[in-house]
Amino acid sequence: MPITIPKALPAREKLLQEKIFIMDEERAFTQDIRPLNILLLNLMPEKEKTELQLLRLLGNTPLQVNVTFLTTATYESKNVSKTHLDTFYKVFDEIKDRKFDGMIITGAPIELMEFEDVQYWEELTEIYEWSKTNVTSLFNICWGAQAALYYFYDIDKHELPGKCTGVFDHTLIDPTEDIVRGFNDVFKAPHSRYTDVDEDKIRKHSELKLLATSAEAGAFLIASKDKRHLMMTGHLEYDATTLKDEYERDLAKGPDAPMPKHYFPNDDPTQVPLNTWRSHTHLIFSNWLNYYVYQETPYQWE
Repeated sequence: MPITIPKALPAREKLLQEKIFIMDEERAFTQDIRPLNILLLNLMPEKEKTELQLLRLLGNTPLQVNVTFLTTATYESKNVSKTHLDTFYKVFDEIKDRKFDGMIITGAPIELMEFEDVQYWEELTEIYEWSKTNVTSLFNICWGAQAALYYFYDIDKHELPGKCTGVFDHTLIDPTEDIVRGFNDVFKAPHSRYTDVDEDKIRKHSELKLLATSAEAGAFLIASKDKRHLMMTGHLEYDATTLKDEYERDLAKGPDAPMPKHYFPNDDPTQVPLNTWRSHTHLIFSNWLNYYVYQETPYQWE
């Protein structure tokens, strides 16, 4: 089934080229079925790249998905045009009276800031509170995962000695969990962050379950036992070259930028990196849409 997006969205042509099944809003309105309504709070600086990465995944399942893009009202992004935001994005006041089957909260390059010092933290906490009654399941990525663990479960982040960047092996803890159906016992996933969360606190929390972890990168996949929250500390949604682009950006700021581990062939940054995590990327998003959203959300919200 297709993903429904605005006809003029720039990502549309690239999605069509990649044979992702998409549908214009005009055609979707004629379908006599119940689509899933997904809210995407995009906190990443290069919003169009993130849109493409996530739409590619949401559009590769048997479910019809309507996506609403959300941005912060209390912080104006400097890396995307105001025209793009005005055309394709909503702010919270515009959607707070609606119900959504699922919501994705992306990462943000602000890990070293205290949560309360983030310019839009108060706005985000308002969204979190609203989500308790208006969203079936939240999928939180990287900084978004750390923010959710802090707000909902009182588990804070801590700074690492250096940047955690690279593609790391992860061990699956319980393959019977719905969200990891089809996963290999050991799988790869990219990370790119300066902070981490305490794995022991996650394991001991009565409302949480640790689903996958890495000896090098720490806790990776955490779910609430009621399936309302999924936290992913890395970036399965990343393209093959995303870490390369970030590395080159960091090198431009200074020569001491750490090279992503286990990423470039033969640790040679002149070689083209391979995507070794793609299958698990599609699995986690399709499993989330099916088991955490479609199977859990009411057909008609009260």
